[in-house]
Amino acid sequence: MKEYKKVLTDKDISAMAYRSALLQASFNYERMQAGGWTLAMAPALQKIYKDDKEGLAAAMTDNMQFINTHPTLVPFLMTLLLSLEESTGDRNLIKGVKVGLFGPLAGIGDAIFWFTLLPIMAGICSSFAIQGNILGPILFFGVYVAIFFMRFPLAKIGYNLGTSALDTIRESSKKLSRAATILGMTVIGSLAATYVHITLLPKIRISDAVDPISIQTAFLDKIFPNLLPLCYVFLIFYLIRFKKVSPTVLIMSTIVLTIVMSFLGVL
Repeated sequence: MKEYKKVLTDKDISAMAYRSALLQASFNYERMQAGGWTLAMAPALQKIYKDDKEGLAAAMTDNMQFINTHPTLVPFLMTLLLSLEESTGDRNLIKGVKVGLFGPLAGIGDAIFWFTLLPIMAGICSSFAIQGNILGPILFFGVYVAIFFMRFPLAKIGYNLGTSALDTIRESSKKLSRAATILGMTVIGSLAATYVHITLLPKIRISDAVDPISIQTAFLDKIFPNLLPLCYVFLIFYLIRFKKVSPTVLIMSTIVLTIVMSFLGVL
């Protein structure tokens, strides 16, 4: 175990955080994000190991191994591992932390960003856009910019916490991921109820003296409002979850079905 010595500066950490935006630049199915990961880590590793060519080679080799984590949270893991490179240089420990944390970080990031924050903002911004308000696209773009710049404080937090962050991550990752997932699914459900519309056009004529009665407004909406959208959403979920039908197939089928039903006067 080598003597602990901090050699990286705030400038080095910020530069690494900036390069981490290229995490998926060389994405492939053998090593996933390993190429972009190594690109971001390389300059810092070179500064840590200096003339130790064997140590640098071992670190670079480890960094080219399979990894698949969240692009926004990845600077936290990168700097956490860099602090281990500086303090211990223990390859087994560093590889163990990397393998043990990149999965949970991916789950947390997906739950927070892809399943919660962005769907919520998409719903809000879509409402603005539908009304012709330019604030919609501007606000959504601003969220993406904010997500990008989050990588800089995350990188500094990971580096400053170092090994002390490991226990905290292990204790809170599952709870945080589960809570964010529940919130995200709730939001997705509300968005489905708001933006999925199915209206039946056929009407029933009881007598010549009475205007035709709409099946939609006179029966379905009074018995169970939004029943058809709910059923269709659950049908799509069932086909994806249990029948493993491709989302692309379902999208194209929905488009064709709506065109045919509209032509026949059903929708």
